[in-house]
Amino acid sequence: MLRPPFRPIVRRSIINCAAVAAGGAFPLIETDRLILRPFVPDDAEDVYEYLREPPASCFASMRLDTPDAARALVKERGAEQEYCFAIVLKDSGKVVGEISACPEPGVRGEAPDTFSPCWMLNKEYRGKGYAYEAARAFFGYLFFQKGARRICAYTEAGNTSSQRLCGRLGMRQEGLFKEFISFVRDENGEPVYEDTAEWAILRKEWSAALRPSRGLLSGHIPAFFCIFCQIREPWPLPAP
Repeated sequence: MLRPPFRPIVRRSIINCAAVAAGGAFPLIETDRLILRPFVPDDAEDVYEYLREPPASCFASMRLDTPDAARALVKERGAEQEYCFAIVLKDSGKVVGEISACPEPGVRGEAPDTFSPCWMLNKEYRGKGYAYEAARAFFGYLFFQKGARRICAYTEAGNTSSQRLCGRLGMRQEGLFKEFISFVRDENGEPVYEDTAEWAILRKEWSAALRPSRGLLSGHIPAFFCIFCQIREPWPLPAP
């Protein structure tokens, strides 16, 4: 999954629009097993754990060599509280990854309505459905809270796990760009160019898949649509 600024089963997701922490309000997204929230300083150790060896070539430039570098990155991440979230296990509080989105510039000064998401998961926690659960809830947040009309994702052609996830989320592959971008160099110092696939889904398609007439309540549609995304009015959570 190409990271910004490239421009390149949960029965229920609850989106709390505000939570109180560190003296301020920030978005909080909660699923059955996960909490998606902005980064805080205590996340540095967990972030260092999965960025010592980035899980895909598109994250190569994010490699962290020291705990101090992780602390600096978490501070930078924490400044973005609308579109960059830590993926946190409810039962332990451990940060196992991150998910973010980059708004595409609107035309003629209009507010952006297209978002490019990015996700990354600690390799020790793959294969448990966490990326799917986080991305599905995050898409609901973008569509229904942030006004997204279209979500488009970019993946390296060789990143089959991210491409499978895009498919499970109901996205369609809309294009394949040959030798489009390079993130690493070969043993001779030459850039290695990778093919890039573009995937997308529209809000009206996401919304249509939630309608009872489409089989959501009767189980006649793919599992990735079996989600009730409740958008509630903002309310504060108790301070820790």
